[in-house]
Amino acid sequence: MCRTSSTTWWDAGTSSAAVPRREERSRDLCEAVSNGPPPLGPGAPARERLLAFPKGLGAIAEGNAILLAAHEQACAEDKYAGPSYRFWHRHLSGLLAAERPDLDADFLAHAILAVFDGALIRHLTQPGGPRCFTRSVQEMATALIGDTP
Repeated sequence: MCRTSSTTWWDAGTSSAAVPRREERSRDLCEAVSNGPPPLGPGAPARERLLAFPKGLGAIAEGNAILLAAHEQACAEDKYAGPSYRFWHRHLSGLLAAERPDLDADFLAHAILAVFDGALIRHLTQPGGPRCFTRSVQEMATALIGDTP
């Protein structure tokens, strides 16, 4: 499991108060995916859930890009073994396998999650600007699974 100190977050230029907010939003998204109403939660077709997921994770990522980058740097050695990464990967690969059994769902789940890179998000997101990153990730997901249901 990745362990970081509050110093790591502080050095990244963020207040330690922002860390619990990011973690709370991430837990809320996990809960919505696991037990919430459609389209994020169970009950919606895989396609709808796949398209709703980038919006939810994108909102967290765009609002916390500095924290995300610091977390990635602190956890670089065990990023793929962390419980959060494993949860998101399992979720995405299951949806991808259900929607597109002809594709390598395991690889594509890693590829989608790779886009949520803190440095990339900071590069593409203008402070106070429109949520271009999230919209672009949603467009990528749509292109991946096809335009028509």
